[in-house]
Amino acid sequence: MADTEDQQTDEASDDFYTDAANYWSKVPATEDGMLGGFGFISKTDIGGSETFLSSIFKLKNPPGRKHALDCGSGIGRISKYLLTVHFDHVDLVEQNSEFLDIARTYLEDRGKKIGEVFAMGLQEFCPDARKYDIIWCQWVLGHLKDDDFVRFFNNCRTGLKENGMIVVKENTTSSNNVEVDTVDSSVTRPIDKLRQLFDQAGLISIKEQQQSKLPQGLYPVHMFALRPKGTVKNFQKCIRQ
Repeated sequence: MADTEDQQTDEASDDFYTDAANYWSKVPATEDGMLGGFGFISKTDIGGSETFLSSIFKLKNPPGRKHALDCGSGIGRISKYLLTVHFDHVDLVEQNSEFLDIARTYLEDRGKKIGEVFAMGLQEFCPDARKYDIIWCQWVLGHLKDDDFVRFFNNCRTGLKENGMIVVKENTTSSNNVEVDTVDSSVTRPIDKLRQLFDQAGLISIKEQQQSKLPQGLYPVHMFALRPKGTVKNFQKCIRQ
């Protein structure tokens, strides 16, 4: 019986990711497509992220500005308007190969600032050890199941340099409930649930801020600056499924 239940759980997990991939395969590879038809909020979004990132650089023992990772990068909107402004090199990880094909042209004006490109889902990704000053995760974590969410962030800890940080920018529910979107195969979590998952992954939030000036009717968007509870050097290997 246990084997059957485990198999059903695995199949449900596979469906969750397959359904999401199928949804995004039909989304236009444009800024408007990346923002779910709300392309007009891009400037506001980047402005809020700019303010938050700038405040992180003013903290005691701030991260460096050498290398950033854009998680769930899509066509590279955040890399283009935010990360390449502040970092010498930016890597991208994105499961949709069409988006990455567009990104190569979309980011062409950023030249050698664009580094490695990883065509895979975050549930499969393991960063190189101690490579990144900032790992940026925005509007993508709803596509990870809870166990993969924790595993991914455990893996991200291995990829941080000394003083490195993980930045999360995500929709949150106003209730205490996780809300499921069956159209794009995603979940939206309440803030307390996000904090619980961060804690399970050995991370602590040292700064938080809500994105302002978004249109009414959208989910509240919160930003978190996360650091490992222990020293980065204690985490050397990625955890595989």
